[in-house]
Amino acid sequence: MDPISLFMIAVLGLLIFFMLRNSRKQRRTQQELVEKLRPGAEVMTSFGLYATVIDLDDETNVATLDVGKGVTIKVHRQTLTKVIEDEPVEEAPAKPAAKKADES
Repeated sequence: MDPISLFMIAVLGLLIFFMLRNSRKQRRTQQELVEKLRPGAEVMTSFGLYATVIDLDDETNVATLDVGKGVTIKVHRQTLTKVIEDEPVEEAPAKPAAKKADES
């Protein structure tokens, strides 16, 4: 075989490897989302809406969300892209009060 054919086969092999790796990563991310998705979970939709899950219907793939003050919407389950988890917020160290330059 000539070197160009070997190079083309190697490049094709690398492309296939990276495609499989990315699909595995996406599948793992989707599985984690499914595990975290439960009624009461805070979620973000693909169109940027933040809401709380009220109900998930597995048969029709419909999620009922509470967007606030009793307003509920129904969306397709695939629009739920992220489960918002509360992360502990670190408090910034208190800054000392600035001294006045005019003090005598």
